[in-house]
Amino acid sequence: MKYERGRVYTWEFPVRFTHWINFLCVLALSVTGYYVGRPFIHAYSSTQYIMGWMRFIHFVAAYAFLMSIIIRLYWSLVGNKHACICEWLPFTGEKLKRVADDIKCYLFLSKSSCHVGHTALGGLTYLLLFLVFLFEVFSGFALYSVNHSGVIWALLGGWLKSIMELSTIRLYHHLFMYVILVFAMVHVYIAWFSDSRDKTGLMGSIFTGYKFIAEKDMKQ
Repeated sequence: MKYERGRVYTWEFPVRFTHWINFLCVLALSVTGYYVGRPFIHAYSSTQYIMGWMRFIHFVAAYAFLMSIIIRLYWSLVGNKHACICEWLPFTGEKLKRVADDIKCYLFLSKSSCHVGHTALGGLTYLLLFLVFLFEVFSGFALYSVNHSGVIWALLGGWLKSIMELSTIRLYHHLFMYVILVFAMVHVYIAWFSDSRDKTGLMGSIFTGYKFIAEKDMKQ
């Protein structure tokens, strides 16, 4: 049975803006961070300064990433209901049931249910991803604070050195980079899969902000 679809403004500009800033930052941080840890391009003269440029790009991207996280966190408090941090918290019986239903759906064990905003599983995933982002920021500034003293570096990540060994911080900083990259690939696949199945315009909505939702699903 076909249902009439309505055009729903789902993702506000700050949500879309921070999404793409995060994408660009993660890309830049991953490439430059991998290079800093394992240089794969060698300088053949003292004027090339490849490592210096890689570190500079890494630091600039890190500051942009931190600002993007702050903006997104702020908007989760003042934005529409689809941007609200409540969408990420699965700590109710209903939300936990919806998480289980979403898992069954992605395993092809049940039929799909369309959502205007995030699914319950998606919200939980973004909560965990946000925590990973925070760890990457804190651990990155903890590594930076080794050669840079000052209150600001202590607040941004230096305190982590009192909890973990520096080598452990560096190890997890690198490991979580791979976690984020794997998430990004799965995220793109699930977005494409959900859009192909539900025909909501999900892939395009991260550019325009609009999804196309059947009337029966408007309250989801």
